[in-house]
Amino acid sequence: MIQPHLFSFGHGYSAQALARRLLSQGWAITGTTRSADRAQEFDSAGVTPLVLGQDPISSQLSQATHLLVSAAPGPDGDPMLHHYREALVEAAPHLTWVGYLSTTGVYGDHGGNWVTEDTALTPATKRGIARVEAEAAWQSFARDLGLNLSIFRLAGIYGPGRGPFAKVRSGTARRIIKQGQIFSRIHVEDIAQVLEAAIHRPELSGIYNVCDDLPMPPEDVIGYAAELLGLPLPPQEDFETADMTPMARSFYAESKKVSNEKMKRDLDVKLIYPDYKTGLKALLAQDQ
Repeated sequence: MIQPHLFSFGHGYSAQALARRLLSQGWAITGTTRSADRAQEFDSAGVTPLVLGQDPISSQLSQATHLLVSAAPGPDGDPMLHHYREALVEAAPHLTWVGYLSTTGVYGDHGGNWVTEDTALTPATKRGIARVEAEAAWQSFARDLGLNLSIFRLAGIYGPGRGPFAKVRSGTARRIIKQGQIFSRIHVEDIAQVLEAAIHRPELSGIYNVCDDLPMPPEDVIGYAAELLGLPLPPQEDFETADMTPMARSFYAESKKVSNEKMKRDLDVKLIYPDYKTGLKALLAQDQ
C-alpha cells in the first residue's frame, strides 16, 4: 500500500492542525515555508520542510498523493499556480485530492443575513476579490486536469495562541460596536477535522463553508472572554469614531451569518466546538 503523502503549500496555522492528525495515522507530510526558522519547527514536528526559493519543489510534489494550498493570493494571483504550475501539471496524475483554503470574505457584505455556498460572490475588500479570483483559477486548473478539488471557505479562525484572552488580560482588548455587525468563526481543530473528513471522501469534492453554529457580534466574544477570566468588560467603542488601522476597519465592512449545513451533512462532521463559548472554555482550560 502506498503511503499517503500530503504536500502542504503555505504550511500555516490550519494546515499544521491537520498535519498533527495525519501524522498520527502514518502519513508523510511536506510543508513549504519561506523561513529557515520555520523549517526547523516543521522538522521537529515530523513535517518535511521545503524552503521556497531554496529547495526544489518538483521532487517532493511528485511524491504527493494529496495537496493542500493555504497560501494567500499575491499581486500575481495564486502563488502556487503562478510559480509552480508546470510542477503541478507533472504531479497531477499522482494526486487523488486537492484542497484550497479560501475565506468567507468572498461573499462580501450581506447585511447580517445568512449565506450559503450558493450565495452570489460580491466581495467588499481587495482580499475578498483576490480570493474569488484564486478560487476560479483553481477550479479552472482542476477541471482541465481532472483533479478532485475541494474549496473550503473559512470563517474567522481562533484556537491555541489565537484567542482573545491575552488581550483581555493585558487590557488591550476592545469592544468595537457597529450596529448589526455579526461574524462567523471556527476553531482550528474543527478546521482540521473538516479537512480530514474531506480527504477521506474525495468523491464529494466541492465548496464548503467552514464555520461553527453560532454567528455572533464580535463584542459578545470579547465580553465572554472577560467573563471567563473574571475581569471587567473592556469599554465599548463606537465603530464610527474608534481609532483603528485600515486593515482592522476593513473587517467590519462585511456582516453576514454563514451556514455550515452542507459541511455537516455531506462530510458527516460533528463540530468539536459548535459555538464560541465551548471553544473559549476549552482554550482557557488549556492555558491553565
